[in-house]
Amino acid sequence: MTNLSKSVFALLALAFTTPALAHEVVDAGGGFINGFIHPLVGFDHIVAMVAVGLWGAFLRQPAIWLLPVVFPLMMAFGGALGVIGIDIPAVEAGIALSGLVLGLMVVFAARLPLWAATALVAVFAIFHGHAHGTELPAATSPLTYSAGFVLSTGMLHLAGVGFGLLADHPKGQIAVRVCGAVIAATGLTYFVGAL
Repeated sequence: MTNLSKSVFALLALAFTTPALAHEVVDAGGGFINGFIHPLVGFDHIVAMVAVGLWGAFLRQPAIWLLPVVFPLMMAFGGALGVIGIDIPAVEAGIALSGLVLGLMVVFAARLPLWAATALVAVFAIFHGHAHGTELPAATSPLTYSAGFVLSTGMLHLAGVGFGLLADHPKGQIAVRVCGAVIAATGLTYFVGAL
């Protein structure tokens, strides 16, 4: 196993773990833990967030770091819109479409201009954030809950970037594109279900 493979495995293992708690979690950390876990239990969220990292790795500098930074920032903005009650139509369809479209970007190694890739990721992030914001438990602090889901999202992006770096090798490129195809198929399934 190469060092790169070990690093990718470690990132993936870290991204999909949950804290081991000896006591019941009741608004733990003002909602931080609940917010942290939330993106990890929705497969529709996971695939889109990993796809952002994969696509950023394909696009290289500066997209490799810009896309995973823009997504959580705009997701927090979308979350704030949800918390204050501003409605966004077709949120679930937008989330599902994000998996489909971002997965296809990875499959085809689409090289959009940086501004277009950033805008696409930002729009999808608003849908994801809005869903988090409207689902926010009433007893939870929106700020700490948001900090938890932004951190968790960042870790999923890093897992995507780590796996996406395998595309530097011919066989790794196939693996990354297959992962993109699985993400796109998952997004399509959720999109059809959201209609």
